Amino acid sequence: MNIEKVGSFIATRRKELGMTQNELGTVLGVSSKAVSKWERGLCCPDIAILTELARTLRVSIMELLSGESTDVVISSARSISEAEKASVPETDGSFTFAPPTNTAVSPLLFGSNLEHTRSSVFQGISAQMLRNRKFSGKPGCTRGNAMEWFPIGDETYLTMQDAAYTHHAEKYYHMRRQLETYAQRVQNFTEGAESGIGQHGLAVSENTPYLAAVVLTVKKPILIRMSLTDRYGRKIYAQQSLLAEGDTWKRYEVRLIPNETDPDADLRITFEEEGWIQIGAVSLLPEDNFHGMRKDVVAALKTCGVRILRWPGGNFAGEYCWFDGLLPVDERCPSESFMRLETQPHTMGYDQSEISTDDFIALCREIGAEPYITINIAWNTPKENAAWVEYCNGSPETEWGAKRAAAGHPEPYGVNFWTLGNEAGYGHMEGDNSPYGYSITAEQNARAMLAVSPDLTLCVSGPYPNDEWADHSLKPISDIVRLVSFHQYTNFPDYGTDDLKTEYERKLGELEACRDHLIQVHDKSYGVNTSFDEWNVWYAWYRPSSVYDGIFYARMLHLIIGEAAACGIAVACQFEAVNEGLMVVRPEGVELTAAGKMYALMSRHCGGRIIKSTKNLLATEKDGITTLTFINSSYDQTAELTLHECSVKRAELFSSEEIRPYTNFAETELTGKTANKAITYSIPPHSVAAVTINGALK
Repeated sequence: MNIEKVGSFIATRRKELGMTQNELGTVLGVSSKAVSKWERGLCCPDIAILTELARTLRVSIMELLSGESTDVVISSARSISEAEKASVPETDGSFTFAPPTNTAVSPLLFGSNLEHTRSSVFQGISAQMLRNRKFSGKPGCTRGNAMEWFPIGDETYLTMQDAAYTHHAEKYYHMRRQLETYAQRVQNFTEGAESGIGQHGLAVSENTPYLAAVVLTVKKPILIRMSLTDRYGRKIYAQQSLLAEGDTWKRYEVRLIPNETDPDADLRITFEEEGWIQIGAVSLLPEDNFHGMRKDVVAALKTCGVRILRWPGGNFAGEYCWFDGLLPVDERCPSESFMRLETQPHTMGYDQSEISTDDFIALCREIGAEPYITINIAWNTPKENAAWVEYCNGSPETEWGAKRAAAGHPEPYGVNFWTLGNEAGYGHMEGDNSPYGYSITAEQNARAMLAVSPDLTLCVSGPYPNDEWADHSLKPISDIVRLVSFHQYTNFPDYGTDDLKTEYERKLGELEACRDHLIQVHDKSYGVNTSFDEWNVWYAWYRPSSVYDGIFYARMLHLIIGEAAACGIAVACQFEAVNEGLMVVRPEGVELTAAGKMYALMSRHCGGRIIKSTKNLLATEKDGITTLTFINSSYDQTAELTLHECSVKRAELFSSEEIRPYTNFAETELTGKTANKAITYSIPPHSVAAVTINGALK
């Protein structure tokens, strides 16, 4: 983004609204000096206040960051010639201070996804410890127990009941799914015999409080025990009793503090009276959680510097009914994946609906990210998707804004970024997958949503680059959408090859194809910028991470930052952070992968003005400090980085002797040799240097 242009736009809009710099600063909670610096193009506003700034100036975030109102036609990007491509050096290890350009690194280039797929939510960001806690799917063979649960008691009689506690928001739920709504009945025929259900494989920690909850209906009062034990039920780590009463659903919660640590503990729900209990849902959470999410994972997202977060999909957007999120979390029905095990392979094809719109917004605010919501364009109507916009952005006087306020959130969320479905044009998404049919549906939804909130930044989907889709899907609605979605995955190396060097270099070379595709998309975008909202190394979710992934991420982020202006990249979102790229989540903690370390490193450039940008070297200036990253992507050759007449504040090296799976970068101090007012660093193969330089231009 051009910060002088943005600054001029802010000044113009402020004056048009009759506000002084001091008045604008007061509204935003910043000084008039900060406003003055924005307007003079010296720096850009922090992303944490972009939404409020755009709302105050009565513009969209995209208008703010582009420095243009929507009635200005955006010229299509020129193609980059082969000569220009060739002029960009593969390795450039020399840097001398130069005046920074007027192009600043947009925070919207540091995005990610939070899609309910695989283990991104379950065993990822969700603090929920139980599997299949709402009893979806078919029961186990001959015993009647729900998947993931086991019977307790030799003669315990288990059956799955249709009279379920969980349910969808039926008025607004139109999808055709199966085996979602059941309850587990537990019947004991013998007074005094122990009967119940349990679940193995729960990692508990000594002296850590857990909240265990169960939703029950009973025929007569029955004393229930909820226990954390070893796998065999011989050692009781913590136990609480509750008296279940009533033939209507009732939720009971107890606090369990185990006296031992066990990575393979049981949760057991038992009773000894003759009779039956019916269980609608069970929950086990660490007491210390953030809206049902793990605090350490939330902190890791913040550490990585994620500035815009796309949710609930991806593919899962076509399986999600946002109205279900208005129900209490235990009451929300599990949703079966349209792709069966493709999007939910780690949970036997069902999502337990742990994250609502309110939870997602709370997460975005906690980590300092803009929310980016994908609608279910196949199964929710335009009116229903417009209601979602109103729930997020409407005043408490509107129908759906009143529901948000009643849930404890009177102030509008101000969600600006919305995607009109996901990956339309592919067979794995439901709905009309032709460019003509999608265009009609997308326009109907877009106009309904804009009628509620006129300044939305809407993104159109499709299999881009594709001329037919550009001409017959994007072009007809190019006057009302501001972004076109582009996805690109590159494959990982064949680590079993006899020539890993050639394979490594060939895979990194796929970045050039990605760049070419970005140019193709924007060359036929009809004035619409690109949302590069899914990128990654293929199958990051099914394999161990590696330093190769880290080098790829470093190079990709250099490409995105360096080519954003020429390729029209307004938004970029890695896919996806939790357990699929940036971090690995285990019961005992979170670890950033090599890719996660590179993402966090490159996010230091956010908001800085670009001084120099090549494939391997990026330097930006912000508040008198220069941040430089240098990638030696060579498989086996050392590279030199020479800084001329620079005052180095800090120099770091991210290095590894290997690129294969299970590797990560070691982080060490980088030392160099000084001669003739220059300092030279030796950068080993497949490593990245990060240098912070004091002062202004020499």
